[in-house]
Amino acid sequence: MAGLKPDAVVIVATIRALKYNGGVEKKDLNQENLEALKAGVPNLLKHVENITDVFKVPAVVAVNQFPADTQAELELVQEECRRLGVNVVLSEVWAKGGEGGKALATEVIRLIEEGENNFRFAYDLDMGIAEKIEAIAKKVYGADGVDFAAPAIKEIKNLESLGYGNVPICMAKTQYSLTDDPKVLGRPKGFKISVRNVKISAGAGFIVALTGEIMTMPGLPKR
Repeated sequence: MAGLKPDAVVIVATIRALKYNGGVEKKDLNQENLEALKAGVPNLLKHVENITDVFKVPAVVAVNQFPADTQAELELVQEECRRLGVNVVLSEVWAKGGEGGKALATEVIRLIEEGENNFRFAYDLDMGIAEKIEAIAKKVYGADGVDFAAPAIKEIKNLESLGYGNVPICMAKTQYSLTDDPKVLGRPKGFKISVRNVKISAGAGFIVALTGEIMTMPGLPKR
């Protein structure tokens, strides 16, 4: 709404998160596992493609180093990214403070000055509500499409009739997966996003699409 456009994007990745996406249980994430790490890299690549191919903004992957990361794991991720033409820098801010972030800062400045930036959105605001949700699902998540439940279809028609068709979409979806199922990891294919309902946040100026079983109450503890 403010007309602001990003100059560059830093995609932060961790060895632990990549191993988790490669199928490693949370309790085992501190153990070296190169096979799982390599299996989790496609998830990272999808996020990179979203920035460079969908939104058309220059990007760099910052591998955020932690004490449990082994040298072999760090090298594997950097090698895999470079092999696939992905810009990657090791960030050691956790251990070394500002000194550990110099390489990343230098690369961000280079991207801003030299990177090709043709920023665009994933959809046009004048598209229908369902069309915008489908554009996000297909372009950003890699889904085949969207399954709209009956209440969602009804409310979409209602909101469009009330003049709320030309507002942005906020997807309420699990952060653990590209699908709406938190147990589906990596970079899945052949799936659809299920939208059970939509609601208008009129003051904020967007429509919320409720996917899967996600709750919109933030920060709830397990008990």
